[in-house]
Amino acid sequence: MMPPIIQILCLPFLACILMGSILGYLGIHVLKREIIFIDIALAQIAAVGSIVAHLAFKVHEDSAVAYVCALGCVLLAAAFYSMIRNRIIQISLEAVIGISYAIAAAGALFLVGIAPGGHVHVQQILSGSLLWTNWRDIVFSLLVFSAVGFCFYLFRKPLNRLSNNYQQARAEGLKTTMWDFVFYMLLGIVITLAVQIAGIVVVFAYLIIPATISALLSSRWGIRILIGWAATAVASVAGLLFAYYLDFSIGPAIALFLGGELIIAALYCRQRNLIKLI
Repeated sequence: MMPPIIQILCLPFLACILMGSILGYLGIHVLKREIIFIDIALAQIAAVGSIVAHLAFKVHEDSAVAYVCALGCVLLAAAFYSMIRNRIIQISLEAVIGISYAIAAAGALFLVGIAPGGHVHVQQILSGSLLWTNWRDIVFSLLVFSAVGFCFYLFRKPLNRLSNNYQQARAEGLKTTMWDFVFYMLLGIVITLAVQIAGIVVVFAYLIIPATISALLSSRWGIRILIGWAATAVASVAGLLFAYYLDFSIGPAIALFLGGELIIAALYCRQRNLIKLI
């Protein structure tokens, strides 16, 4: 018979590894594109779709109907972001993303206020239900994330060109609007599913922090991916054990350990630069 700690943490750990692997890779694209808050914006928009499904169809957040409604809202947002970049030059895309997040957050708070058991929706959006992950979640996540990863592999050349140098790719005639939509659509699919499992806090941490750590330590795509995956695995194990032994929330624990890794990486880089100056 398996020890209790393995029985309790095995599936959450698998979920963390699956989410961290795909989000760590996507985070490199997000950093290069300088759209840091795209994650919480899409997550908030997905939350609006999920709450609308609850109000309109009386379904729970983890139902197929809620996922379809959330994904529909995210795809609309993906189409909007992909078209707006080349049409509005007065403000940056990051500002547009921030505005859309604020509007989506206001809409979510309004809907939560009229939805029965609104506080439950808020908790689900922020912290997810990582501890209650089951095999259905693992298998479904594996299929979805694998499909998204395969799409990124197939379209790696145009997507990497846009992330590395957007203006140059556009000047060379690349269909930026179409490929932007593909990128935001794939990112939205991952975020919609990941937020339902782990909540906004963990998903944002997995997307941005490992990618930032890897950016501090290397400029090569392959090395950065490996560093991000290693950071994700270490923080996930540490966070799960910390939460288990100290009766702490899993999501915040993982985010805190990722933050600690970022501080260590930043101190290491500073020390390395000082040594080079000497």
